[in-house]
Amino acid sequence: MSTQNVGIVGIGIYLPQSTMSAAEISTATKGVWSTQAIIDKLGIVQKTIPGKNDGTQEMGALAALDCLKNSDVKPEEIDVILCFGEEWKEYPLTTSALYIQDRIGAINAWGIDVQNRCCTSVAAMKMAKDMLIADDEVNVILVCGGYRNGDFVDYTDKDMSMMYNLGAGGGAILLKKNANKNLLLGSHLIADGSISRTAGVEIGGTACPMTPENVAEGYKSLRLMDPQRMKDRLNEVSQKNWMTCIDQALRKSKLQRKDIGYLDILHIKRSGHLGMLKDLDLREDQSIYLENYGHIGQVDQILSLYLALKEGKVKDGTVVCMIAAGIGYVWAASIVVWGDAQ
Repeated sequence: MSTQNVGIVGIGIYLPQSTMSAAEISTATKGVWSTQAIIDKLGIVQKTIPGKNDGTQEMGALAALDCLKNSDVKPEEIDVILCFGEEWKEYPLTTSALYIQDRIGAINAWGIDVQNRCCTSVAAMKMAKDMLIADDEVNVILVCGGYRNGDFVDYTDKDMSMMYNLGAGGGAILLKKNANKNLLLGSHLIADGSISRTAGVEIGGTACPMTPENVAEGYKSLRLMDPQRMKDRLNEVSQKNWMTCIDQALRKSKLQRKDIGYLDILHIKRSGHLGMLKDLDLREDQSIYLENYGHIGQVDQILSLYLALKEGKVKDGTVVCMIAAGIGYVWAASIVVWGDAQ
């Protein structure tokens, strides 16, 4: 049996300077959503939005540079880059991982883009751990990327209120074989492809190409393409699938729900966040609600951990439960035990 372990040895974040307030979101909905409802129900005080140079690839690179600055790893020590940056990026059909490889000087790394929507960082961390354990010649993997899918949101589309929170930013996390600290333990994912095309950018692919007539609409066409079917299915399975992922990740880590010390959760509506804490018998101070950032897709888990470390909510011995979900639909959980390995 392998005695190898995989631990987190660096975390980095990049956040744009620009923000959009709850009041500005309310105005964009033409008053359909009040400022107070956006704060109280959707849980958005403000969210980050991209500036002129905040492309998805560049934000991922800036987060990676921040991560290296916060670690003892040199860029040339990185063996692989798994980039979770979104498909909405500076130039279509370019590989974000390779842009980042060059941008940060990781001259010995190969890289690949992986995509699981807002679940990608948790999924990529599992992939990274599996690669590190399986390949004797891979010792350090950088998981990183940028996100700005909020560009596609049409705030006058009432069905899209669940995505009014979409923000922008980059995140990065370094994983090292036999780090003997901050160990990444068990992970579990569940997918439900029956609703794989109920949400997405409707205009701009091969099924519905951009034309001179629809180009303006196309850039605001992130939609629930079958809203009733998607909502009905999520109401039926989402909470159950999340709890299964958490319980299975804990089982694989030889831990139980009572061991969780910090819930590293993506931004969801306020009632959903509080409900998840209640279901896990956790206090509000055992998580961070990202109401001042919005939902930065797959960056959320890295941002939440980054903030929790700064605020002292995660310290040596804390069991961190990372959870994510992405349209498609997919749910995931991973367990990290912070501090030196016992």
